[in-house]
This record gives sequence, structure tokens and C-alpha cells, in this order.
Amino acid sequence: MAAAPGDSLTTDADRMHATSDEAAALIDGVLAYARRRVLYEDVPLDKPLSPKDLARLAGDTITADGIGERRAISLFEHVLAPACLSTDHPAYLSFIPSAPSKASVAFDVIVSASSVYGGSWQEGSGAVFAENDVLHFLAREFGLPAEAGGVFVQGGTIGNLSALVAARDAARRRNRAAGREDPRRWVVVCSAEAHSSIASAADVMDIDIATAQPDAGGRLHGDAVARVLDEQGDAVFAVVATAGTTNFGIVDDIATIAEVTTARGVWLHVDGAYGLAAMLVPRMRQAFAGVEHADSVIVDPHKWLFAPFDACALIYRDPTGARRAHTQRAEYLDTLTEGADWNPSDLAVQLTRRARGLPLWFSLAAHGTERYRAAIDHGIELAKRIGDEIASREELSLVRDPQLSVVVFRREGWNAADYKAWSDRVLEEQLAFVVPSSHDGEPVLRFAIISPLTTFEKLVEILDTLR
Repeated sequence: MAAAPGDSLTTDADRMHATSDEAAALIDGVLAYARRRVLYEDVPLDKPLSPKDLARLAGDTITADGIGERRAISLFEHVLAPACLSTDHPAYLSFIPSAPSKASVAFDVIVSASSVYGGSWQEGSGAVFAENDVLHFLAREFGLPAEAGGVFVQGGTIGNLSALVAARDAARRRNRAAGREDPRRWVVVCSAEAHSSIASAADVMDIDIATAQPDAGGRLHGDAVARVLDEQGDAVFAVVATAGTTNFGIVDDIATIAEVTTARGVWLHVDGAYGLAAMLVPRMRQAFAGVEHADSVIVDPHKWLFAPFDACALIYRDPTGARRAHTQRAEYLDTLTEGADWNPSDLAVQLTRRARGLPLWFSLAAHGTERYRAAIDHGIELAKRIGDEIASREELSLVRDPQLSVVVFRREGWNAADYKAWSDRVLEEQLAFVVPSSHDGEPVLRFAIISPLTTFEKLVEILDTLR
């Protein structure tokens, strides 16, 4: 008897989801590759390929009948993965690298395998509880009150946007309570060296940015912020301070900025996506004085807290205001929004969310906080040491002394083309990934040190190629 038309479709669907020998083989193949990659001690740096070369090497990958799991895994391992730079390589020193612990990477597999929905307490209370443990630990490290809390979002851009949305909502509510009109255009104040995500958030929110000028060392102070607040008046709903600029790792004078914002009743947001993790090192905490007065902060665990992509911890001094700003209303969500539970999706601009804080939770729980403090301290000490080495070389000079783990320097006599040619060469030779940056229109080089596996000897080897 011939199968009904629907039977073959059901069979095809079952092949993707049902437990079978074929499914078991597929899972074994994927996990075997994952194990090789996580345990591979000498991970290659790798390099990008052109679209033409990838098309030639990969061929057609999406077909009606599939290419099979073995071929797909082999294609990824031998063609696609080598065309992706290993951001966790000890010689990956550009942008802000990644250095996830093996524990966090391994547990990331479990997060996916468990199909945990991390948007609501009702559906993922165990996962949310663990994430909240991490958020409360970080809040204590930053000096925030016991009632502080938040959510893990995709990255610093979403974290900054969500915090500013909550800040504007709080300003609107204050105006309504006082019977005041909202300004024609809202304004957020930040340093001229603030991260580009602040400008991106302003574009999304259709608001204006007023920049306050930092000092010659790139550090923003309260007096500069006060001058801008005097100029902009009640249109300002938030001030953004930076706890570790991306290009230089400079920490703003958060204490004096907090004095100004507190006196004027303006929301203070601290963008610590890269640098705020350094507060886990006790001797560094004074550099971040004032963070304890912030209304909101972010820090990205996928940067200096050794978690896999993507994770940003967004923490509010008082999550109640964020909940008012972000909770989405819909009939099918009534069972969630009308309850007493606090849902992670109520605290940022996402609804559906992965429990992206769990890999960090597992690594912290497994290793303990002291190993984290030591690993962060390694980057700070190494930056100072290689900075001294750069200053001792006649052909090199520091642009600024490193404060955290970013070292910016120049090769005397070189222009932008020289830097580009050198950068391309050391990547082609698989020695390092160091791309040129710029400061005040001048091309410069920059080491961003995150990985505990990055050594002084490797950095010296890179410097030697600049002679």
C-alpha cells in the first residue's frame, strides 16, 4: 500500500528531530569536533579568505537532500573555521580579544542542548536564579546596593541602549509627575572618547549627544560634564561615563562625574564593557571610585571575564524603573507580566533571550573568584611590563601609559601604509593579529591583552619585527 502524501513529509521531519542511530552519529561528530577545538593547546591564529576562494573551496553547502553530517563537519573544520580568526589565540591582540575558559565553553554546549528559555522566571527559573547569582556577585564587586539587579544581554551595544531607554523613561515619568513638558529633543552627555555604541543608541532612540571634553590623558572629569549640563539644561536625561575606553583603556573620573549627576538628579550610566572587570582586582578598585553611585552599569563577560560570545551583564541600581520601561505587553504574555516574578525580558530591549549568563556562572562556580582575579591581574601586569619594554626601545614610543591592559604605541617614522603592510605580514606569517588604530589622526599600533596565555616573550617577539 502506498504511503499517504503526508507520511513522507512526517518521515523527513522526524529525521531532523527523532532519536536514532543517524542522530546519535551526528551528535557524536559535532561533539568530537567541539572537544578537539576546546582541548587543542596550539590553536592556529588563522586568517580570512576572500568570498571567491571560499566559494571555490566550500562549493554548494545548502542542497535539497543535505550533504551529510560528516561532510558538513569536515567542511567546517577544514575550510570554514580556518577562514575565521581565533579570537582566543594568545597572539590575537586587536580590538578586544576573547579568552573563554574551557569550563565556560564546555557549559555553553549544555546551554544549547538544554533548550533553556531565559526570558521568564516561569519558564527558566533555575537558569535565571544562577544568572542572578552572577549579577549579584558583580553588583557587590562594583559597590552597588543589595537590591541591584539586571539581565544578561547580547553585548555592550544592547546593554547601553537598554540602560539609556530606562533612563529616558525615568526622566519622562519625573516630568509627568511634576507637571513639566518634555524637551523638544532629549540629550545624553558622554565623553568625546566614549564608545561608538553610545552614538548608535542615540540614533536608534532619535536623541542628541552632547560631548564633554576629556583631559589630555583622555579622562573625563566632573567639571567638564557640569559645563555641558549648564549648556543643555533639562534636556539631559543621562550622563555616560566610561570605565575603560576601548582604544586606550582609560577610566573616566567617575567619582567627580557622580557628584555632578547626583547633585542635579541626572541618571549616571557607566559603560564598563571592557574595563569594569578590573574592579575584581582589589588594588585597582580606587581607579573606579564612584561606580557605586551609578544608576546602571554594563560589563561584557565575553571580554575580560573569560566567557564565550555573546554576553553583556547589564545591572541597574534599582531594577524597578527598568521593568517599567521595558516590560512588553501582549495578551499572550499576561500570564508572565501580571505575576509577581521578575523576568529577565522585562529589563532590556529583548523578549526572547538565551540564558547567556550560564557559561559564566558555571566557570565562576567551578573555579572560584580568586582565579578570576588572578587572570585579570595578569593582563594588567603584562601591559605595564610590555609598556616599559616599548619605552626602552629607540624606534618605539608609547602614546599613553597603560592604565588597564591596552597598550598604544607608535613606530617612529612610519606612516599608515607601513603599519598596514606590517600588520598584513605578521598575520600572513601567523605570528600575530595586530591591526593599526589611530589617535588624533595619527596611525598607531595597539596591544589589547586579555588572554592569560599571552606571554611577555610573545609580545617581545612581535616588537622585534618592528626594528
